[in-house]
Amino acid sequence: MKFIHTGDIHWGMSPDSDKPWSRERARDIRDTFAAIIEKAKQMGVDFLFIAGDLFHRQPLLKDLKEVNYLFSTIPRVKVVMIAGNHDRIRSSSAVLSFSWSPNVTFLSGAEMASVYFEELNTEVTGFSYYTPEIREPKINQASAPRDGRIHILLGHGGDMNHCPIDRASLAASGFSYIALGHIHKPEILTEKKMAFCGSPEPLDKTETGAHGIFCGEISPISLEVTSLSFIPMAKIRYIPLVVNVTPATANTELYLKISHEVEKRGTDHIYRFRIRGMRDPETCFDLEALKLRYRITDIVDESEPQYDFSALFAEHPGDMIGFYIRALQKPEMSPVEKKALFYGIHALLLTTDERS
Repeated sequence: MKFIHTGDIHWGMSPDSDKPWSRERARDIRDTFAAIIEKAKQMGVDFLFIAGDLFHRQPLLKDLKEVNYLFSTIPRVKVVMIAGNHDRIRSSSAVLSFSWSPNVTFLSGAEMASVYFEELNTEVTGFSYYTPEIREPKINQASAPRDGRIHILLGHGGDMNHCPIDRASLAASGFSYIALGHIHKPEILTEKKMAFCGSPEPLDKTETGAHGIFCGEISPISLEVTSLSFIPMAKIRYIPLVVNVTPATANTELYLKISHEVEKRGTDHIYRFRIRGMRDPETCFDLEALKLRYRITDIVDESEPQYDFSALFAEHPGDMIGFYIRALQKPEMSPVEKKALFYGIHALLLTTDERS
């Protein structure tokens, strides 16, 4: 039996809503999900497991129709899904009366339930969210009988407020494979046994690294996973980079350096830059124009002005500058204390220059 494990699609979300590329990112989510459907067709998988949060919020009828059309294009693939905390079911949910394509099974109950596919000797177990949080470890309570069937567990959770999990308990629960959602970073928890699929597209600047789907095969004889591989699917990546400066670094030089780093890696990706090192005290980096040219969420300047405090103190032993250095400077300083010292000295030196 061959399967694809995905989840946390968040169809309908507009990542980076305050950025000019937000609408394109919303389109990327839809396009990548369509690509997953196409991948299921190309690979000839038997099952597509969706471990919750297919939708970012309560889906409207038009959203259900769009997704269902994609499902209908893979009639030989059995789609089994659950609702997560984002697309949780409510009494007024359109999904409760929606007619899915014949190849779709929605485990929509709030309690653990199973569906058996006789032709593939596979039983899939899971439950859906009806509340924003489930603090009860419901996933841990599931177990599979030794009845000669392939058993799959679909679950959504993994933190204290959303079905906390116990890896050891789940590993010993008897399931052939445990397909988990909710945590957006893909991770295999137990080799060829249990995994978080992660979100196919990264959804904010904290979700760095590769994003995609898991594809696996289960032996009908041993009832165990024989292969499990991660397939990258995301159209873009969030890339954090550190750029180092020296007192000799000019603003134009830094601008060109950052531009080069973006061009080298690809202008479709989204970047967060941190500037570190020592800079000339007279230099103030102005890089806002880069944000108009590239997809850059933040440029955080963590550089420090290179003051010679010993020389400054020797030059100003009895005035405010010397007093300020003596009061604030110490061997071990926190970043906040360093900023207070640097900014204070800079302001005092400006005042001195104005008076002279």
